[in-house]
Amino acid sequence: MTDHDQILIALRRITRAIDLQSRQLVKQTGLTAPQLVVMMALDKDGPLCPTDIAKQIAASPATVTTIVDRLEALGLVQRREKPTDRRVTHILLTAKGEAAYRSAPELLQAGFLSRFRGLACWEQHMLLSSLERIATLMDAQAISASPILTSEEWATDEDPVG
Repeated sequence: MTDHDQILIALRRITRAIDLQSRQLVKQTGLTAPQLVVMMALDKDGPLCPTDIAKQIAASPATVTTIVDRLEALGLVQRREKPTDRRVTHILLTAKGEAAYRSAPELLQAGFLSRFRGLACWEQHMLLSSLERIATLMDAQAISASPILTSEEWATDEDPVG
């Protein structure tokens, strides 16, 4: 087997791992990884306005609004106007949302980050450099992307994140 075949197989394995984890997450919780990432931001630092959530998760405010709309329809988050400025809306987890977030399994990137941080600094840089080079070879360096590993389409037309 050639080196380029092995590289393509490794990329396919990564893609499959992301896809399988995303499907399992939806099956177990009824929630997508992007929804859980929004809930994670709210759990950590909430209540937050959509713009602050967007900054934390590297997505557009339009994308966050779409996700929040879905979470609100499920009763997992609620919007509250800021008492001192009714133009500002904060998003917060409901009790149901907090329980759903706390019972959800760890996201794929959390396990990866834990193991990645355990590598020597030189190895972290080598992996980053190699992956950036692969992205360039695949003409993917200009594609906007979030640091959230998911196979779901969660971006709006204005925000090609994913």
